[in-house]
Amino acid sequence: MNTDPLGPEPATPAARARRSRRQWLLAAGVALAAGGAGLAWRNWRDRAASAPDTPPWPLVFPRPEGGELRMAALWGRPLVLNFWATWCPPCIEELPELERFHRAWSSRGWQVVGLAVDAPTPVREFLTRQPLSFPIGLAGLDGSALSRTLGNERGALPFTAVFDGAGRMVQRKLGQTSFDELAAWAAGI
Repeated sequence: MNTDPLGPEPATPAARARRSRRQWLLAAGVALAAGGAGLAWRNWRDRAASAPDTPPWPLVFPRPEGGELRMAALWGRPLVLNFWATWCPPCIEELPELERFHRAWSSRGWQVVGLAVDAPTPVREFLTRQPLSFPIGLAGLDGSALSRTLGNERGALPFTAVFDGAGRMVQRKLGQTSFDELAAWAAGI
């Protein structure tokens, strides 16, 4: 009984060459599949290792007007955490949308915090021209590193992370957001 999956041993040299080629292609296909599976596993493992596992709750930031913004004081209610800078045009364009969301959804328990990835003086000057009613923290350049721990792989701005009342991140977005998008996220939580 022949148990060879490629069939019985061919008799002619041309048939043996075809069988050898099939064996080589089969071996190459198995090697490629194993390599692809290995790369996929490595990519998954690297993403899992970089997944946010340290939420921002233990952090404390100086406030532009003085005092401190203690993230722990915000825990327990849903939160929109936005990273922005005065030198970032899309950030400046979305701040009125965040303000609108804050005014419309704060009565439903939602909070908004802006973390300025910027120097204190430009932030203070900006806020005198465009006041915001939600809290602002001065994250400085460390804010970019913090946003990376929350899934902002590029460290670019604006970046928004949304947390539910249990402190779990449920949404995140790199790029400008809008009132409608924020409201849709909030309604889904």
